[in-house]
Amino acid sequence: MRIDFTQQENALARALARRKTPYADLTLSNPTQAGLPALGIALPPAPAYEPHPRGLPLACEAVAAYHGGSPDRVVLTASTSEGYAWLFKLLCDAGDEVLVPEPSYPLFGYLTALEGVRAVPYGLRWDGEWHLDTAALQFSARTRAVVVVSPGNPTGAYLKEEERAALAALCNEHGWALICDEVFADFPAFDDPRRARSAVRYGDVLSFSLSGLSKVAGLPQLKLGWIAAAGPGADEAVRRLELIADTYLSVSTPVQLVAPAILASRGVFQSAVRERLAINRASLAAARPQRAPWDVLRSEGGWSEVLSVPRSRSEEEWALALLESGVLVHPGYFFDFPSGAHLVLSLLPEPAAFSQGIAILSSVLSA
Repeated sequence: MRIDFTQQENALARALARRKTPYADLTLSNPTQAGLPALGIALPPAPAYEPHPRGLPLACEAVAAYHGGSPDRVVLTASTSEGYAWLFKLLCDAGDEVLVPEPSYPLFGYLTALEGVRAVPYGLRWDGEWHLDTAALQFSARTRAVVVVSPGNPTGAYLKEEERAALAALCNEHGWALICDEVFADFPAFDDPRRARSAVRYGDVLSFSLSGLSKVAGLPQLKLGWIAAAGPGADEAVRRLELIADTYLSVSTPVQLVAPAILASRGVFQSAVRERLAINRASLAAARPQRAPWDVLRSEGGWSEVLSVPRSRSEEEWALALLESGVLVHPGYFFDFPSGAHLVLSLLPEPAAFSQGIAILSSVLSA
């Protein structure tokens, strides 16, 4: 088999399954469960089925207006994960390689393996902020693309203009594509003029931007994502993606019909999320005592925060101790942190629950 379908159960999962009493869930990342406002848009009826492989023109136009690209270079998908799968089908043969960031959301290993592709991790460096070092990328003759996540999940680091230019030069030198996951791009923690724009705003390298309604509008249940292409070869790439899309026709008509209204109304949800994130970031900062043995690795954006914790216990031991005290967090190894001294928490929970959980977390980590 090209993928191991067995799940390795960990001690935290077993402890969570045994737990009967309530706890503060600082891993919550589902916006539909976080007490955030809904857009209140009714889905239209769709009595006729007239599929367009890339997506209905009005939906592609709305996505292009959001990204700033061309509707002719937009392909709709049922999710960002499906977008990755289609790009791996487009760019890779079985056994080819894709460079993926580490630490990052634990998805790339599965998505690549299911397409018969090998994920080759490249490390992100922390020195007060996260950096992508193109000189440290490990690649081979079978490398076909490099994936960046901007801002990263869970690091929250945006791709910088200097990093993007270096990646573009490397991709053009070796014939790779640049795949940029931008699902959290609308949620910066502060302004930074160094940040790269959406990958589709450049024309110097074959690039694909991925995003969707799950994070842009807080509607993961509607299942609408997209790929936007730019750069040399983009038109041919989209033509081939259209064939892949036509093979699956996975996106439902009703969500495509309402996509323009959803994207036009996204400000209501996004403003509420930004306010929530700012409140919870401030709460986390206030809960950390002076000279605390733990620290916050400042996030530039997104919905997560990374904590550096003492090495006196393993990440799993810290997570178990916190759960015993009534707080659920992710150990860093869930996201492939290499050093074994990190915890990851979501900034999305309601502020009262978040503040309660952070108070317990600070007490446990500082004891």
